[in-house]
Amino acid sequence: MDDRNLERRRILVIGSSNTDMVIKTGHLPRPGETVLGGKFLMNPGGKGANQAVTIARLDGRVTFVCKTGNDIFGHQARLLFEEEGIDASYVFSDAENPSGVALIMVDAQGENCIAVASGANANLLSSDLIKAEEAIERADLLLTQLEIPMETVEFAVETAWKKKKRVILNPAPARPLSFSMMRCLYMITPNETEAEMLSGVKITDEESAYQAAKAIHALGVENVVITLGAKGALGYNDSFAELIPATQVEAVDTTAAGDVFNGALVVALSEGKGFGEAIRFACEVSAISVTRIGAQSSIPYRKEMAILKSRDKNHL
Repeated sequence: MDDRNLERRRILVIGSSNTDMVIKTGHLPRPGETVLGGKFLMNPGGKGANQAVTIARLDGRVTFVCKTGNDIFGHQARLLFEEEGIDASYVFSDAENPSGVALIMVDAQGENCIAVASGANANLLSSDLIKAEEAIERADLLLTQLEIPMETVEFAVETAWKKKKRVILNPAPARPLSFSMMRCLYMITPNETEAEMLSGVKITDEESAYQAAKAIHALGVENVVITLGAKGALGYNDSFAELIPATQVEAVDTTAAGDVFNGALVVALSEGKGFGEAIRFACEVSAISVTRIGAQSSIPYRKEMAILKSRDKNHL
């Protein structure tokens, strides 16, 4: 591992691991419609795993807590985590449930629809996190999402908060959150749909996005980042309110773009970058991911970021 990692804060990701089965086709089928001619790909995925892999590829120090089935998908996932340089000491195996699977369809414009069979992810319990308490103790930042049981998320957030860790919640997929848990968060990173659910504000433009962020902040979350797709990401706290524009690219697949954004954001925070600078870095990394097909297969490495930046400077 790069010696620079020794200066970086430890990151703990708690979340889901899936195998993604992707069909790339001309358009997303309507109910009852069969679309022929698609291209099939099978990739490792799951929001937690995507975020952990992003952190590892961007040279972050990351431990991943998840639960997989005692099957070929689960065995492959653990091997892949270790190959990526992720600490997989707390990847639990479930003897009763299969590994999680996601069925993903992607159209010609890069938009997608996803159905998930949670499998072992739905059996990642608070009792498992008690076994991983040492990992929580060692971490400086905790990143989690909502593809595992809400009770487990709440336990993780409250445990980390009591240990004075910075907790970042990516509230996806959209689900109601308790006020008590939100007050334990250092940062929350909803997309437009999730921000509307949390704030009660319909987001139609930049001004309404600010109002939504302000309303979420008022619920007790110190830092709010609302991701706005091709428009970028809006950051809001007591001293910062700014829309960071997205890097303009031609998107071919938006699968995992939000996960890549979150992983990159936490890496930037672990390196001591400021709030706006961290958001900008996350926008740059996620922009690269949407130019590629797949979830983890789309995640760039840190060295690629340096090469692309150098290339851009040479073209100026």
